[in-house]
Amino acid sequence: MEALQRGWNKNLATLFSNVKSELTISSPYISDAGADLLINSVSDIFKEKGLLRFITDLSPKNIYQGSTNPFSFDKLFQNINLVQVFHLPKLHTKVYIQDNQKAIVTSGNLTAGGLYNNFEYGVFTSDNSFVSYIKNDLTDYGNLGALVNYSDIQNYCNLSEKVSEIYLKKEKSFNKEIENQFNNIVGLANDELIKFKLASGKIHPIFEKTILYILNKYGALEQDTINGFIQEIHPDLCDNKVDRVINGVAFGKKWKHAARTAMQTLKKYQKVELIEGKWILAK
Repeated sequence: MEALQRGWNKNLATLFSNVKSELTISSPYISDAGADLLINSVSDIFKEKGLLRFITDLSPKNIYQGSTNPFSFDKLFQNINLVQVFHLPKLHTKVYIQDNQKAIVTSGNLTAGGLYNNFEYGVFTSDNSFVSYIKNDLTDYGNLGALVNYSDIQNYCNLSEKVSEIYLKKEKSFNKEIENQFNNIVGLANDELIKFKLASGKIHPIFEKTILYILNKYGALEQDTINGFIQEIHPDLCDNKVDRVINGVAFGKKWKHAARTAMQTLKKYQKVELIEGKWILAK
């Protein structure tokens, strides 16, 4: 175990350069500085045959405020053959894992600020069992998000350009029409992210997978507690204030009904059971 402070980008570059088969990253924000460090550090063999698993938060707010750059993911897709990007709103973890061997857990995002300018703090570990635990836990969580492929990223990049453009106009003007344009384009961007998450066409499989994750992680829980965790993980699907329909799928105020339906499906297939008012994984 080693403490990392200023200059931790050198430790990260070394970790990237040593990766052989799998590089797992959780970083809410990314910029070209971070993408360039990664691309320039990993080996040509990894670019051809390795897997980059990247968990992030592509929410439009992060983009128009300049925290993250979706075009940096476009760059990663262009330079690395196998890339998986998972979008999860409210993600805040910053973790970098080399295979099952080494990991950096830090406050630093994969951005110029996180790598070079800010005072960040973190730890490096080469304890294989601990690294495997972190990787499995993070991968399980990431799998609850929206899997965003290359064409999705390209489309979202084009949309994000419009979001940023109208945001700059809004900041310079109190024009009501521009304000409405901004709200509409942000709504479209949020809807696009939800479409990625609803690739299967239904909300119930997402909730089923999430319920299994929650019960595996926290043990026996009441339905209301489970609903609370679902809402924390999927705030985009669990808005109590609105009813929305995207790709023919209704959610919003109906999300709790969808959660109950998902639970009953899991019970039907004997994956969960209810004991004394609490749900547990079936044995």
